[in-house]
Amino acid sequence: MMNWIYRTIWLTSVTVLVVAGCEQKQQLRQQPHKVDVSVDKPPYISQAIEAAGGPRAWAKTKTLDLDCVVTFYQPDGGFYLTEQHHKINPLSNLIRLSAQEPQGKFVWELSPTGFTVIEGTKQGDFLPAGLKAEDFAQAILDITTTPLRLIERKTGLIRSAEPVKIEGQWYYPIGRPISDKPDSKTHRPNLVYYQNRDTFLVDMLLFAGTDKGACLTVRGYNYHEVEKGGIWTPAKIEIFMADVRGVCQKRLVKIDYQ
Repeated sequence: MMNWIYRTIWLTSVTVLVVAGCEQKQQLRQQPHKVDVSVDKPPYISQAIEAAGGPRAWAKTKTLDLDCVVTFYQPDGGFYLTEQHHKINPLSNLIRLSAQEPQGKFVWELSPTGFTVIEGTKQGDFLPAGLKAEDFAQAILDITTTPLRLIERKTGLIRSAEPVKIEGQWYYPIGRPISDKPDSKTHRPNLVYYQNRDTFLVDMLLFAGTDKGACLTVRGYNYHEVEKGGIWTPAKIEIFMADVRGVCQKRLVKIDYQ
């Protein structure tokens, strides 16, 4: 159902935060424990939710069905261009990615309990070498559903009192103290959220301390309502290699939603 255009594949050694899972069914699974948007939360999280559509809109959003064009980049200007379908359940922290490639169809699903290849293989030829399937999925899921992920992970989060300027925009960093070590079970790297000082949207994430000490920035652009009165999600996502301050260095992936 999808057309693929192959140019070149860029090699990268980045590994991102992995929080994964799925099952063998063809419909997104409804988790028994979902995010409760009505719980008490710090003001900055409430602001982030309001900026992205409000708690009522997020509470009623069950599934997002998104078609997109994905571009993987390499330093010499070559790229790998493809079409994908992303199905996301924000409240249950689930994402399913699917596409038809020359070698066959792939379907992956990622949730808080594990990662499963429903169809095809885990190492798709379309992925840059070094960028794992769950890494790619996690970046998309987190930037698309950031308001709910903030609620889930709010314990221990601190928003900086002073904004920082990154590529012309002012942001308030939100994260845990640097002294906190990655979780021994999930091996999660340090994750920093960046809340736009003017819009209150959290439209940038920094995964620090990933594989071999690499840093990766995920950015959302052109936020829009998925439907009238609904949540706001990015129309475009970009993934970059970055420094420890979140400053983008090399673009790895671009996702344009249709």
